[in-house]
Amino acid sequence: MATKFRTIREAMPRERQDRIRRRTEELLAELPLQELRQARALSQKELAEVLGLNQATISKLERRTDMYLSSLRRFVEAMGGELEITASFPEGRVRIQLLEELEGEEPEPAVGG
Repeated sequence: MATKFRTIREAMPRERQDRIRRRTEELLAELPLQELRQARALSQKELAEVLGLNQATISKLERRTDMYLSSLRRFVEAMGGELEITASFPEGRVRIQLLEELEGEEPEPAVGG
């Protein structure tokens, strides 16, 4: 019978477990939408049902390189998250508080290339 990764990880020295946890957090901090959805253990069909769309539309959204912020926000919220936009400057990072104002202002785009 296969050994569970959790069992292997728990047998590792604490320092190594911490390095693995930090690296996992780094990798999860930057994911394409498809990988983010998969990391949340959601299928395209499940996400489509939450958003009231069909699976093909979710597939197209995940491949888009440009979309309205309101569409991206709905996508992230359907996965149980909250979209935050930050601007990075040499002096530090600033969270953009524009998203609260977007509600209802942008028309939903036609999903396509």
